[in-house]
Amino acid sequence: MEEGLQISTNPEVEAIFKNYPDPVRKKLEALRELIIEVAQENKEINRMGETLKWGEPSYVTKNGSTIRMDWKPKKPNQYALYFQCTSKLVPTFKMVYNDLFVFEGSRAIVFGMDDTVPTEELKNCIGAALMYHKVKHLPTLGI
Repeated sequence: MEEGLQISTNPEVEAIFKNYPDPVRKKLEALRELIIEVAQENKEINRMGETLKWGEPSYVTKNGSTIRMDWKPKKPNQYALYFQCTSKLVPTFKMVYNDLFVFEGSRAIVFGMDDTVPTEELKNCIGAALMYHKVKHLPTLGI
């Protein structure tokens, strides 16, 4: 782990992760690792908060837009990364990666439990969200 990134974690986040069924927890932990990896790779990000918003694990940086993740028992075969629906994030992801991801309106990228996650492309989306306030003026948010 690089020295540059400091993560402040709300202890309640761990309890939420522990409450997910095992297969779901593994998927969401993989998303969490990806978010941390993207933050570590960005020299402009030195602090990230891991907290709960609406009872869901959430990640926020000084120049970013909050990223949330969750799985719902009502839809047991899918999980999602949620973005601020009033931002340009998901509409831009749709424009750039329309055939690659499944989207829910202007708020989420949805994954099936059996999907192979396109890691590099998802890292680009996460990176745009973590730096949103610095890239929102760019046509494709720097992707």
